[in-house]
Amino acid sequence: MKTYFINQIRTLALGSILALGLVSCGDEFLDRAPKGELTSDNFFQDELQAEQAVNAIYSHLRSFNVHVFSYVGITDIASDDADKGSVPGDAGFLQDINDFTFDANNTAVNGIWSGYFQGVFRANQVLANIDDIEMDEELKTRLTAESRFLRAYFYFFLVRTYGDLPLIESPLNPDEYRQERVSTDQIYAFIEEDLNFAASNLPEKSEYDATDLGRATSGAAKAFLSKVHLFQNDFQGAYDMALDVINSGEYALYPDYEAIFRREGEHSSESIFEVSTVALEQGGGGSQFNEVQGIRGNPNNGWGFNGPSDDLVAAYEEGDPRLEATVITNGDTLPSGEVVQADPNMGSDARFSRKAWLPERPPIGFGNSGANIRIFRYADLLLIAAEAANELGNSSEALNYLNQVRERARQGNPDILPDVTITDQQELREAIWHERRVELAMEQHRYFDLVRQGRAQEVFSDLGITWTPGKHEVYPIPQSEIDISGGTLNQNSGY
Repeated sequence: MKTYFINQIRTLALGSILALGLVSCGDEFLDRAPKGELTSDNFFQDELQAEQAVNAIYSHLRSFNVHVFSYVGITDIASDDADKGSVPGDAGFLQDINDFTFDANNTAVNGIWSGYFQGVFRANQVLANIDDIEMDEELKTRLTAESRFLRAYFYFFLVRTYGDLPLIESPLNPDEYRQERVSTDQIYAFIEEDLNFAASNLPEKSEYDATDLGRATSGAAKAFLSKVHLFQNDFQGAYDMALDVINSGEYALYPDYEAIFRREGEHSSESIFEVSTVALEQGGGGSQFNEVQGIRGNPNNGWGFNGPSDDLVAAYEEGDPRLEATVITNGDTLPSGEVVQADPNMGSDARFSRKAWLPERPPIGFGNSGANIRIFRYADLLLIAAEAANELGNSSEALNYLNQVRERARQGNPDILPDVTITDQQELREAIWHERRVELAMEQHRYFDLVRQGRAQEVFSDLGITWTPGKHEVYPIPQSEIDISGGTLNQNSGY
């Protein structure tokens, strides 16, 4: 029995801005029926409704505009790790992302803005109302911390995508909809404030019951703080927060790399934060994350987007088992014995993400996938610690964390992936960046990493793609949002 908190979806209308979906954690957690019609006037009355409203924020993580099509587009497909995939002409807006010919009307650019700000709205609804509910104070504090963690998560993705943003700290009245953008520094300060509150008020992963695995934890908040500091080049802050999580003993590398992305690897020792899903027989509860990246052809279980690139395949060292655990190539034999036969229109060299591959067909079809979406793994945190330590001049600690990741990757084979021993700061920096690429490939990190590292132009130039400094570090603000704002929102440079 899966013990995640998305077993049943309920819908609640909160005003006219969006429908707030109600969902719970775990099989026991979410089998609760709504009691009558719920509106913004009669909701947030008791403890159960407070929990439902917070669960609705988690539910939104599975939505199409948060962790599905647009998500893989602006992260993987935009990077050197992946091509658009699928067949020529299908979803041309993703080809524009791949080629850096997109504009402010791009579907992916619009989808991310809409999806992530809806998440901010849901979190703000909880935070604006929960204080007035008579309920257990310890639970109230935890739910508040979960909401602030999730709001920070949405904003962290948004600030890396668009740069300066409207800072929306509470539900808006209609006369407040036209919000100006504030600086990235202000957004990052807001994110840190939310994450610090979450880190201080959330339980550790080990303190949750199995039915609540997937909820935000103190360790997850600290891990995201580490990454937030890294993206601001605050290496001391990144290192300190990473070390706090490492020394907690809450997490460990999962022994089998490939199994991390299978059912047995869900909420494993390596999982710091992941999106929980359950494929229900009646539909709902699942996600299309796997479907959009699945094999297009035979066995037919997907749309075939986000295909691993030649450049990614060439990046792996000889014998690295992570290549096979990451990439499915046309003609491969799957564990079921089926031979992959890609849609002929994709070409004979078509590839698919094995990390998103589903070995079994979920109920109602692949659009209802019950496979969890991995967001933050312990290996990622170790590599953040390695990078920060190296930037601080501590090569011995950097090598320690880097080689922990490589040791697991070699899967007991002493003849491959030897320990890195170099201590020159620039060479070690490049080794750590390389390890991030092959360890985290096809997990939606690469594009933001390239921008953060300041080498996107060089990387894309080598691939014959024009990447313009001063423009492509961020995506355009959706033109529709600028129009609606009456010009209050301004456009990013170059668009």
